[in-house]
Amino acid sequence: MTCIIIDDEPLAVSLLESYVSKIEDLTLKGAYNNPLDALKILREEPVDLLFLDIQMPEITGVEFKKIISPDVKVIFTTAYSEYALESYELNAVDYLLKPITFQRFLKAVEKVQEKNNTAEVETKKDYLFVKTEYRHQKIFFSEILYLKGLSDYVAIQTKDGKVLTLQNMKDFEQSLPKSKFIRVHKSYIISLEHIEFIERNRIVIKGEYIPIGATYKDAFWNNINN
Repeated sequence: MTCIIIDDEPLAVSLLESYVSKIEDLTLKGAYNNPLDALKILREEPVDLLFLDIQMPEITGVEFKKIISPDVKVIFTTAYSEYALESYELNAVDYLLKPITFQRFLKAVEKVQEKNNTAEVETKKDYLFVKTEYRHQKIFFSEILYLKGLSDYVAIQTKDGKVLTLQNMKDFEQSLPKSKFIRVHKSYIISLEHIEFIERNRIVIKGEYIPIGATYKDAFWNNINN
């Protein structure tokens, strides 16, 4: 994997550089104190992974994450624990609190590798099994229009009808292929393939108007525009 370090503290950069050098599967493409310099590089040569500080001048790490491609995996590095929830809402792979030990750093990198392995499996499989009542229903990804989370269950709207399951939205968000599906609201995961049009922060699929939640808006538009 190729990676970039972005941190305005030289000592923090040096530490992360030393950690990266110890992992054979990581190739460091650059280290930057100014996130805007890194942004220029990312537009010319995309990388797999960012080690991204949060508190930086001009633009914060959280703001930076929102404007880059969702395909770039991010591990936040910061001295402030209060950003943890927001970082996970932005689908960061991990959140490392300074001072960062090598053991904790390695664990975060292993999470990225696990996600990459999962993505490789996703490209080979074109269906999933959904537990509904007393059976496991096979549903092809191409048949799913969207999923709607309700109070006690999830409704999977397919081309042929609706399938109800007690599985939760988080499980589906992790198991559905990221190249085909995206969460756009706390209650909705949609198929990118079946979007008819987008109107005033609403997605229309087969006549159904689906809201785009504020938390998911930036990631959705990044996905659509890249």
